[in-house]
Amino acid sequence: MTPYDDIAMPARARPDARSSVGAVEPRLDPAPLADGFGRTVTYLRLSVTDRCDLRCVYCMAEHMTFLPKAEVLTLEELDRVASAFVALGTRKLRLTGGEPLVRKGMMDLVRSLSRHLRSGALDELTLTTNGTRLAEFAGELAAAGVRRINVSLDTLKPDLFRTLTRGGQLPKVLAGIEAAQAAGLAVKINTVALKDDNAAELPDLIAWAHGRGCDITLIETMPMGEVETDRTDQYLSLKTVRAGLESFWTLEDIPLSTGGPARYVRVAETGGRLGLITPLSHNFCETCNRVRLTCTGTLHTCLGQEDATDLRAVLRAGGDDADLIAAIRGGIDAKPKGHDFEIARRTPAVARHMSTTGG
Repeated sequence: MTPYDDIAMPARARPDARSSVGAVEPRLDPAPLADGFGRTVTYLRLSVTDRCDLRCVYCMAEHMTFLPKAEVLTLEELDRVASAFVALGTRKLRLTGGEPLVRKGMMDLVRSLSRHLRSGALDELTLTTNGTRLAEFAGELAAAGVRRINVSLDTLKPDLFRTLTRGGQLPKVLAGIEAAQAAGLAVKINTVALKDDNAAELPDLIAWAHGRGCDITLIETMPMGEVETDRTDQYLSLKTVRAGLESFWTLEDIPLSTGGPARYVRVAETGGRLGLITPLSHNFCETCNRVRLTCTGTLHTCLGQEDATDLRAVLRAGGDDADLIAAIRGGIDAKPKGHDFEIARRTPAVARHMSTTGG
């Protein structure tokens, strides 16, 4: 029994027993899932929970109020929506949070969704994690068909890690990364560039990641959700970071694309790849192929806009697969041209926290 099985579902929305979490299989809809600007959506980032066992200062308030369980999609509902996207041509599915591995029954969901890998309908099933529970689940993830993961890590200094995460233990994350690699998972490190905290450490982080055989992506801090700190003080343009790195390394632009917004370079001296995600200093929306579904079933087609389509309402009102697919198409059709991040504003570009939206 999953932790949300006590939520009543209308008869038509109640899943059957054809997968490990009982998801209905929507029939393939051959028309491309394209927005009003002709961009085809092939990548879904699915948040499975807003909860997290860390409280990173740029992501969450220290004393977060998490969602009531009744508002969070059940594992069956998550599977059903994800499977509808697969039927509509989604080729990549990333599970996020919050921290996805704190969700009870998470591995049941992963194993169920992996059937789309076996069928060939899905190219990749992956997740983004803070790494605190990777040592426990790395083997199961690999066995379910996950081949690579992203791990969020902003420093290799235990005291600074504890400060940035409000109590996190760096050794647990490092042990998780080691376990993931031992299980055969490719690990990419995600690092938020913070002017006052880790700017000077970024070259060491890059060298450490490349020394472990990991790609690493640097990310500009994004103005999402109210937190206690002022992100204008911590904003660090990656144009500045790149210029600094080029003073002692050779950075070669490469045409790599992993489906996300990063632009990649190869560091000649380390042989490793470095990604740069620049939502503020460089708009990357012209080729956006991804959308996000929150753990409450709200479809957001742009990270930096307040657009929203309520898929949970369709599920719990007894909507059939045609109703669900029509709602998804309606939301995608309204996808905005681009995001609207501006770090100089004193209020967030969007009110929702990243932990709710999904990374």
